[in-house]
Amino acid sequence: MKKLLLLLFTVGVLSIAGQEAKAQALGHDYRNAIGGRFGVANGITFKHFVNSNDALDFIVNFRSKKNEYSTFRLIGLYERHLPINNAPGLRWYYGGGAGIGVWDYKHDHHDSDIALSIDGVLGLDYKFNGAPINVSLDWKPALEITPDTGFDAEGIGLSIRFAF
Repeated sequence: MKKLLLLLFTVGVLSIAGQEAKAQALGHDYRNAIGGRFGVANGITFKHFVNSNDALDFIVNFRSKKNEYSTFRLIGLYERHLPINNAPGLRWYYGGGAGIGVWDYKHDHHDSDIALSIDGVLGLDYKFNGAPINVSLDWKPALEITPDTGFDAEGIGLSIRFAF
């Protein structure tokens, strides 16, 4: 099931990428970007700007702790990007969204649970001028609703994306 969801997500992202490649990707602005997100949880990120300041960011991530658990999550975020004066290509952003996924507990009997969360995000986004490369560093805390209710503040991540 996890592999099927990842395959469908990747095919969808690549379809959008093929239709919307634009020349603006070489300037300071970009419309779409796809790449990796690295941190406590690693995965794939796809960001799409719906206008010049607002973006949708979709993250598929994997997290594992040897002999304890592994997770697979799909997170959707709505982000508001604002410029930083005298720093072309650099913007800060904030936003929120939700996540859904699966927890697999490796100890005991390999129990699995649905994971639901409400996620926030605060970060910096930089697009290299003249190159189709975008990087962002952010903090993505989450209020976990299931399987256990709690606050996860470990969501620091570095994203490196191909912008188009």
